[in-house]
Amino acid sequence: MFEQNILRIFCQLILAALFGSLIGLERRQIGKAAGMRTFALVCVGAALFTILSYQGLAGATQVDGTRIASQIVVGIGFIGAGIVMHYHGRVRGLTTAAGIWAAAAVGMAIGFGMYLTSFVATLLILLILFLLGRFEFKIKKSVK
Repeated sequence: MFEQNILRIFCQLILAALFGSLIGLERRQIGKAAGMRTFALVCVGAALFTILSYQGLAGATQVDGTRIASQIVVGIGFIGAGIVMHYHGRVRGLTTAAGIWAAAAVGMAIGFGMYLTSFVATLLILLILFLLGRFEFKIKKSVK
């Protein structure tokens, strides 16, 4: 039983690192400071905090398991706030901050054992980052 639990947690953390890296790939390709490593760390960290809270609450009777999840969201908000900046009247870093927020959500889903949900969310995030980014660029280019 113990070995199966350790193996499951190990696989969850590996999956979080993989999904987080994939999400960070697009940011890395366009030269943003937060890339694959940052996104992988956020995803793994969120998964680990979720796993720890889930494992720590096993057998508890009156504990609110959503507190850890809400604190992860708050912590990621601080990271995101540090990424967003104003530069010559323009706001920069919003997509990276939103991506980090989404990567944390994927990590939390993995930590709760919601593998299909985390897979579909990762695919949607990748589609948004890769396809919508190119589409937005074409729209901006045609408007000028």
